[in-house]
Amino acid sequence: MSFRVTWDNLLDNVEELPADATLFTPLSQKPFHITGVQQHRVLIEYQGDSETVPLQREQFETLFKRVDDATGPFDLDRLPPGAEPYATVMSLHPRFTIDDRDGTLSESETPTASPLVDAHTVEQDDGPREEPDISVYADALLLIDALEQHDVTSLTELDVPTLVN
Repeated sequence: MSFRVTWDNLLDNVEELPADATLFTPLSQKPFHITGVQQHRVLIEYQGDSETVPLQREQFETLFKRVDDATGPFDLDRLPPGAEPYATVMSLHPRFTIDDRDGTLSESETPTASPLVDAHTVEQDDGPREEPDISVYADALLLIDALEQHDVTSLTELDVPTLVN
C-alpha cells in the first residue's frame, strides 16, 4: 500500500475521533489530545501543556517506511526523542498495530483498535443500582443471558428446546 493512501486513511480515522479523546505515548504513557488535522500535519497538545505540537506528514512517511522495512515488528525504542506521538497516531490506522507491552509497531492484515486511545470517559455512579419497575425486565435479562450462551447467528442449528427456553 502506498503512503499516500495510508496517509489519507489515517487522516480520516483521526478526524473520526471524539474531540475529548485522550491518546497516550507508547513508552512513556504521556497523555495528549489531537487539536487539529490538516492535509500535511496533525496538531497535538500534551495534557497539562498549552503548547501545540505539529506532527508532520513527512515524519509519518519516514515511520511508515521504517515499519515497512523492518523484519518483524518495529521496535519503538528506535524512535528518536519526541517521536512517540507519531507511533500512537499511526496506530489509529486500522492496518497498524501497536503493542505497548512489547514496545513495537507493526503492520497487520486485520484491523485492530489502538490500546493507546481513551475515546470516551465513563462517569461512575457510586449509588446503589435499582431494578427498573418494568414487568418484563427479568425476562429480558434471561433472554440476554440465553443469547450470550448460544451462537445465534444460525438459529437453524439450535435444537427446539433451546429455542423454546
